[in-house]
Order: sequence, then structure tokens, then C-alpha cells
Amino acid sequence: MVEMLQFGDPLADTVIREINELGKEAKRQLNQGLVHGLDSLDNPPPAIAAFLAQLETMPMWMDPGALRRGDVGDLSIPPLWTVLSSAGLQLVHVYASPSIAKLLVQTGSLTTMSSRRLVETGVWHEQAVLPGGLLRGAPGYVGTAQVRLLHARVRYTAMQHGWDDAEWGVPINQVDVARTWLDFTAVPFLSARKLGMVFSEEEQAERYRYWSYLGHLLGLGERFHLTVRSDDDAEALLDLLDSTIAEPDDNSRALTRATLEANVDALTAGPLSMLDRATLRDLFNGLLRFYYGDRFADALHIPPAQSAGLIPLLGAAAAQSWQLQRSTPETAALALKQFTAIRAADAAKAMPDHTAYQSNVSPEAHAA
Repeated sequence: MVEMLQFGDPLADTVIREINELGKEAKRQLNQGLVHGLDSLDNPPPAIAAFLAQLETMPMWMDPGALRRGDVGDLSIPPLWTVLSSAGLQLVHVYASPSIAKLLVQTGSLTTMSSRRLVETGVWHEQAVLPGGLLRGAPGYVGTAQVRLLHARVRYTAMQHGWDDAEWGVPINQVDVARTWLDFTAVPFLSARKLGMVFSEEEQAERYRYWSYLGHLLGLGERFHLTVRSDDDAEALLDLLDSTIAEPDDNSRALTRATLEANVDALTAGPLSMLDRATLRDLFNGLLRFYYGDRFADALHIPPAQSAGLIPLLGAAAAQSWQLQRSTPETAALALKQFTAIRAADAAKAMPDHTAYQSNVSPEAHAA
């Protein structure tokens, strides 16, 4: 753990330095290579070529057929509960780390653009889990590579402006990436398990293998993601990572408030428009306490929820619906097909140009 706090992503970091030196032409070749492959480039810069070669090398442990199916486990969860464990609630767990929160507040990009960032993160997640989303050149593949390069750009900018890596570790180090990876891999499924939506050991193994490949694209070392094969493995690693961070600070709380407010704005204007803002915010407060526990919520100054007593009842309804959905192979397959179509349509509507993170790789996006 100590070693990984001082280790970032040398391959992506070199790409950022190369773009800084060579400018728009290097960025153009990078974007073309991400969509059309390394072979489409004529004499690419060396760092970009090495980066694309690593992305395009399929690990021996990955089944390409699984990529064509997508993250079946994630797509099997009913859309309502996908909304109620949405990117906003997952990001709250990310921001509980004061080192990550300090870095993000320092960039200013999340406190001033919470709504945009929330949409970008949600769309990236949907693109990554949809069938074929992580195949070379697909939106989830490109988006994941852009997230990785965004991490490298933020890392470079922070180090240029006095970041104390002796105290905080390298900006967006491997521990940070592993914890964030678990926030989108494990946290939603551990939450679903609390609601009675339980997956078999085989289904869990398939899901974590899929996300191991996403970790590979994201630049996360195999010593983290290949050790996770089940929810219990994921929970144990998450507990270990959480034990290494300090208590949430004011930066964590500021990001949490901004993100929850942006989440409420988005959902009351969309799929949960039947609820008013106060009711939905209270429901999120209750869900956060239910998912993460009172100690976690208290540290982030999340108030007690008046709706807390309703959440076990909602959970019981979710569990019953889940059992009916999975009562036969036919009903499970039909639900998967319907839910996948809904989420693909929602992702396309939210970010139709499929370029959520592309502009954030440029130096001008992170000027001091």
C-alpha cells in the first residue's frame, strides 16, 4: 500500500508530456488512434504509440466474448435501482478520501461544474457496461482511456503547482485508482446485496473479470484487480483501502454537497420528476446511511433522513421484484434485454456526441 501511494501511471503520464511538447497534432493522432486503432496512424509519436499498444493488447485472462455481452450483472439491475445507486452516490464514497477531495477542489472542476461532471461520469459508466462498450474504438473503451489520461493531466498539473506527494502520495496514485475502481465495481453491488438482490458466485466472478479488463484499460495494476473475484473479495479490499485514508475533511464535504445537489437537480428534472427536491434529497440521505453506515454519513455531515424507516420497505419490494425477475431463465433474459435498451437510450440522450472527457486531456483545460 505504501509503495502504491507513490506510483501513478507512467505510460499515461508520458503521453501528457508528449502532448504538451508536440501540441494539437499529437492530440489528433491520439484521438484517431483511440477510435480507429494504432494501425491507422502513420508514424505516431512514441509515447502515444506505446499507450495505444498497451490498450489494444488483450490480456490472456480476458474473454472477448464477455466484452460483447457487456456487464450482464450491472445491466440486470432494474433501472429504478440503478438510478437510486447512481453515479452521484458512488462519487460520494470517492470524495470521502481527503487526498482525492483536496486534489479535485484544487482543480476547481467539480465544485464549479458538478452537473456536467456528474453527467460525464454517468454516461461513461453506461457506455462502459453496455454490450460491446469496451471493444476497441467503442465509446466505453475511448471514454475509459480518456478518464485515464484525465487522471494523468490532473496529476501533472498538481505536481507543477506544489502538490506535497510526501504527505498525500502521488496525485491520483494507484491506491486512489483502486478505490475509485471499487466505487463503481463493488459499491453498487454491495448496496444491491443489502436490498436483497443477490448474484451467484459464477455471476460475481463474471462481473469482476469484466471490470478487471476495465481496470487494465484504466491503468490499474493487476495486483489490485485480479485478486477480486467475488463481492466478499471486493468488500475486503475496499475495507483495506478505506482503512488507509484519513477522515473526510471540509473538501470532502463540499464535494459531497455539490454532487448531491447536482444529482437531485438531474433526477427531479428527469426520471424522478414526481418527487420534489426536498423529498429526493432526504431519500438520498437515507440511502447513503443505509448503504455506507451512520459513521460514514456523520463524517460527511449528511443529516438524518426522515425517510429512513421507508428504506427497508423499499428494499423488501426490490428483493421480491428481483426474485420474480429471476424466477425463470426466460424472464431473466427478457428483463436484461429491456433494461439494456433503456440504459442505452438514456446514455445516448444524456451525451449524444460520445466525447464526455475528450477535451479534458488538453493543457488548456487545466491551466492554473
